[in-house]
Amino acid sequence: MVEKRFRMDLKDDKGVKYNFNIEGEITKDKIIKVFELMELLNLQQEKTKIKLDSIGSKIWNIIYKYFFTMSFTSTMILEKFEDEYDQPIKLSIISTYLLRFVNKGKITRSKSGREWSYKIKTLTTMNS
Repeated sequence: MVEKRFRMDLKDDKGVKYNFNIEGEITKDKIIKVFELMELLNLQQEKTKIKLDSIGSKIWNIIYKYFFTMSFTSTMILEKFEDEYDQPIKLSIISTYLLRFVNKGKITRSKSGREWSYKIKTLTTMNS
């Protein structure tokens, strides 16, 4: 079984670096505690820089940002991608990356009419 990892690197406005690592059994409560600690340290998520240097990371950012708790389709990702990054992308590219995410176990998919419906795996689903 693959060990689960959660890592977050932050830097505050005074240049102090913070590194948060969780390895092993990752639960929603543990991640919430990290965010509560960030709040205590006056770190805001908006100050963190997420590297979006690839198409895959940009698509994952869209999924995580807009569809964390709900189902989505490749068409929905296409619309959000073009709005968010102001650049065109082919639906076939998005479908390819979504299939890669399914194969990596990050998301699940099911047939919904004529189109595939996807949903991000929750932490409780990942651990089972």
